[in-house]
Amino acid sequence: MFNIAIVEDDSAAMALMESSLLKYGKENNVQFNIFKFGGTISFLTNYHGNYDVVFMDIELPDLNGMAAAKKLREIDKNVVLIFVTNLAQFAVEGYEVNAFDFMVKPVSYSVFSLKLKRALDIVRTNGGVKLLVSVDDAMMTISSADIKYLEIMSHNIIYHTVHGDYRSYGTLKKIEKQLEGANFMRCNSCYLVNLRYVTSVKGFSVYIGEDCLQISHPRKQAFLRALNDYFGGGGGCN
Repeated sequence: MFNIAIVEDDSAAMALMESSLLKYGKENNVQFNIFKFGGTISFLTNYHGNYDVVFMDIELPDLNGMAAAKKLREIDKNVVLIFVTNLAQFAVEGYEVNAFDFMVKPVSYSVFSLKLKRALDIVRTNGGVKLLVSVDDAMMTISSADIKYLEIMSHNIIYHTVHGDYRSYGTLKKIEKQLEGANFMRCNSCYLVNLRYVTSVKGFSVYIGEDCLQISHPRKQAFLRALNDYFGGGGGCN
């Protein structure tokens, strides 16, 4: 099941996009939850970060798609964004907001299905769990694929990510439950480590790039077993 958002003020274009999604789903045995927005303000207000792909018109009356996309990227850096436009030259600006692709109206089904397939392949490849996090009185989504490790400090969770560090109130136990199955493992009571970012283990120290975290004695055996399983049993840890 994929969550798809369509941000489009033209009812005919909206209907065409929706029917194309339903046709693609029927042909390829894929299910979609489709969320429709007539403008960017309604889309961005109370954004929940649970969308896999966003189709966004560039020329919108309340806030144009490019400006909205910049605000979207402040909240969600990972959602697959596809612009839909009447003028192809506008789409060049999409690189500034990491747009995945663009489509020129009127969109034929053959073009739509090709670009949708590529977008869904990216979603499947990236996978991961999306966490909705309160940071500095604002909500943002953080993909588990971008988290190197989490740290608990004075009732706050510090998300150490590839984009920087973010602090939010919470408990490590709750986040650990949300990340079940996403290859995260505790090395001690203070750290929850994304195994994909482990660069080496030496004694009771695990290295996440240049960051060195301590592995507690009670957790070392389970941590090394999980790490070994993640890397396919190839060993290399001591």
